[in-house]
Amino acid sequence: MKLTRTRAALLVVLAALLVVAGWLVVLKVQGPPVPAYRLQAQPLVQTVVATGRVASASRAQVGAQVAGVIAQRLVREGDLVAAGDVLAVLQADDYQARLGEAQAALADLRESGKPQADASLRRARSAFTQASREAVRRRELFARQLVSREMMEQSVQAEAVARAALEQAELSARSLSPGNPGETEARQRVAAAKALLEKTRVRAQVGGTVLTRDAEPGDVVQPGQVLFEIAREGETELLVPVDEKNLSVLALEQTAVCVADAYPERPFPATVAFIAPAVDPQRGSVDIRLRLDPVPEFLRQDMTVSVNVETGRRERALVVPNDALERDARGNPQVWKMVGGRIERAPVTLGLRGITVTEVTGGLVEGDVVLSAPGATLADGDRVRPQLGEIPSERADTATDREIPVKFD
Repeated sequence: MKLTRTRAALLVVLAALLVVAGWLVVLKVQGPPVPAYRLQAQPLVQTVVATGRVASASRAQVGAQVAGVIAQRLVREGDLVAAGDVLAVLQADDYQARLGEAQAALADLRESGKPQADASLRRARSAFTQASREAVRRRELFARQLVSREMMEQSVQAEAVARAALEQAELSARSLSPGNPGETEARQRVAAAKALLEKTRVRAQVGGTVLTRDAEPGDVVQPGQVLFEIAREGETELLVPVDEKNLSVLALEQTAVCVADAYPERPFPATVAFIAPAVDPQRGSVDIRLRLDPVPEFLRQDMTVSVNVETGRRERALVVPNDALERDARGNPQVWKMVGGRIERAPVTLGLRGITVTEVTGGLVEGDVVLSAPGATLADGDRVRPQLGEIPSERADTATDREIPVKFD
């Protein structure tokens, strides 16, 4: 009886071992489990993802035109200013004194010089009239031989001297008449002094928003030193450097979805308005500018923004997940495809490239099973057990995912 029980137990153990062995043989024949996808068609959006910053259409740098010490600063960052607004005032004692001197010289010319010249002219005219009469009288007396030639010649000489004095007085009076060179020069000195005094008031040349200030009361400034930076009024843009590999798919008027890092829950639209004609050789990137309409009220200058530019769209495309794509020795795209329970390399032709999936235009058909990142441990003809997973869905709002698209170029 005891022997029978022992024999039965051995038979059970042997049967279990046979089952395990058979299962292991089946697994060995079927191959190891490998993640895989069954291809299917779905909507696809090709995008270029990059990070840029908010920038005004242009900026203006404002500085002092004369040397001096800042007496007042009237604006700070974020203030809105109009063209001509005073931003800062320099100490102006020296320039005020120069203006006073020039104005005093002009006033002296008008109030003292001109009246004196007119008085001198009247005296010269009177003296010349008197000398002329005396010369006429003595000529008559000389003709009647009542005076000597010497006395007559003396009167003629006195008349000539009086005439010269009159001409000099007339020249002096004309030189001090309104619009004369002396007054014009004095006016120019006054205008120059006023201009220097006005330059002590640092004004905004354009309207806009004050971005930076580098001016405080007591600071010594020099001509040309930048004190304020102003974002001009006008369009607000996004300046985005994009990898030059994406240049072939970019075009003007393409739409984009943008997300400011500070406001990730508030995406907003934009449009490609400019593509730089040259590539930055240091960064290997090309700058694009995106137009905003309308401009979100929460945007600030130099704010970091993630952008997702839509460069292509398919309503129905056969797609393969990006992690299933590889390159052969020549750099051509390929996948590992299941054929009769075994795997083999299959070259493919690609179309639109998305964030998570890529369009396949040749080499595969809907329903094919491809492996996900099989690695270097497998070879053509190996048996594997595909563990089917769900193909990622390519969404149009992937700009908010902050993902970088896989590059196959």
